[in-house]
Amino acid sequence: MTTSTPESTVARNAEKNRYEVFYGGELAGFAEYEERDDETVFIHTEIDGAFSGKGLGSVLAKQAIEDTIERGRVIRPLCPFIRAYLDKHPQYDAQVIGKGISR
Repeated sequence: MTTSTPESTVARNAEKNRYEVFYGGELAGFAEYEERDDETVFIHTEIDGAFSGKGLGSVLAKQAIEDTIERGRVIRPLCPFIRAYLDKHPQYDAQVIGKGISR
C-alpha cells in the first residue's frame, strides 16, 4: 500500500511493522503496529520535529487506518495519537475495538 499527494507519501512497511510517511522523499514519521489475529494494534506514532506543522500526523493516521480497514482488519488503538484521531473521525467506529467492536 502506498498513497501519495504532491508533498507526502504514506507506505506500509510490513517488515518493520509500521506505516511510514515521507515528505519530499524524506522519512518524516511512522506509526508502529502489531498484528494479532484479526487485529492491528497501533502502539506508537512519531513525526520528526523537522516536519511538524505540516499535518503529516493526520495524513499518516488516515492512510494507516484506511489501509488497515481495507485489509479486513480491526483496529485496537493503544497509541494516544491514533486514538485521538479516531475520536475525531467517527466514520471508522465500526472497525474500532472499544467503539463499534466489543471484546
